[in-house]
Amino acid sequence: MDDDFPDSKQPESVAAVLKVFAILQSLADRSETGVSELSMRLAMPKATVYRFLQTMRSLGYVRQEADSERYGLTMKLFELGAKAPVYPDIIELAKPHMHALSDQTGETIHLGMLIDSDIIYVHKVDSRHMLGMYSKVGKRAPIHCTAIGKVLLAWESDQQREHLLQGVDFKRYREKTITSKSRFIEELNRTREQGFGEDREEFDDHIRCLGMPIFDRLNQAVAAISISFPTFRYDEAREPEIVAMLRDASRDMSRQIGCVDFPLDGPVPAARRR
Repeated sequence: MDDDFPDSKQPESVAAVLKVFAILQSLADRSETGVSELSMRLAMPKATVYRFLQTMRSLGYVRQEADSERYGLTMKLFELGAKAPVYPDIIELAKPHMHALSDQTGETIHLGMLIDSDIIYVHKVDSRHMLGMYSKVGKRAPIHCTAIGKVLLAWESDQQREHLLQGVDFKRYREKTITSKSRFIEELNRTREQGFGEDREEFDDHIRCLGMPIFDRLNQAVAAISISFPTFRYDEAREPEIVAMLRDASRDMSRQIGCVDFPLDGPVPAARRR
């Protein structure tokens, strides 16, 4: 009976979430399960179980065997679970590297991740100078004109990249902001070729940033680290040195979350295209 389910007195939306997770847990405990068996095990009406299963199937989290019509979990849940342990730890892993980079450069260091078609700053070390970049942890920023956004998208799969680009409006923030999808795709290809991302006064006036992705055990870019400079303190001659610092930090963090074959250890392009 539905009234026997432990969430019966919860608000309807909360009750629905609890039922979904009860079904997922039951499928995890015993794969290849039918609607009737799930209904009995969870004390939920068959119609309710069937409705939730069909929704989860349409989202790709549940599969249905054609011959037996029994249900099981898909690899999409495994993929989701494989990523989950990275996120609680990566901020703590990043902190010593971010402080070291700040000590070496004196500039603002950010750690960011993708959220929808934006990035979100999840940690920050402020510049030791009076004049630095204004930002705060928890703040969103656009993908198309930030070094972090560029590197996270540059190393995405083609399918996921296209999906994320559909949510980008290419708003002009500054004179140098890239405002078209075609130009941005060229920028992503350039970013991947050179092995790091750049914000050349595209989001904030008089601020330049260099960014580097951080990879998990599947060699997916799960986060990125960046250094922000006021343009008058940005020294072109030091760029290779700064990029090497970022790469070393990224390599060590990537290794700590399971990356074995660090993607940025390939040959460095002989020349930069400006």
